[in-house]
Amino acid sequence: MGRGYNFPVALEGALKLKEISYIHAEGYAAAEMKHGPIALIDQFMPVVVIAPRCDATYEKLKSNIQEVLARRGSVIAITESDNDELDADCEYVIKIPKVTDFLSPILTVIPLQMLSYYIADMRKCNVDQPRNLAKSVTV
Repeated sequence: MGRGYNFPVALEGALKLKEISYIHAEGYAAAEMKHGPIALIDQFMPVVVIAPRCDATYEKLKSNIQEVLARRGSVIAITESDNDELDADCEYVIKIPKVTDFLSPILTVIPLQMLSYYIADMRKCNVDQPRNLAKSVTV
């Protein structure tokens, strides 16, 4: 889940997880959490939150994290290396270097791709040749 510049990153992360590990995932705009996805959150639902402090809506992202925690969900947060605010509440916090807000997607997408890769590897999925995906489009 992400806001602003990082919403498309959330979509990309979910897509990558589906493509190579065959696990259902959905990328959501954090502002839309109350319109459906919140009903699915329980102790078995990990939620990845892209929450760089440079994001203008960072405080709202923290509120989203609290909503997930209130439903006993597990939170994996991605934030800057100098941000310790999320460490106590989130199950895992992945730190990235501090950059300006419009550059953050370049860095926040990397942990999502690596997470997808390692999950696929743990599940013994072939990450080099995902099933039913073409490397090139032919007509």
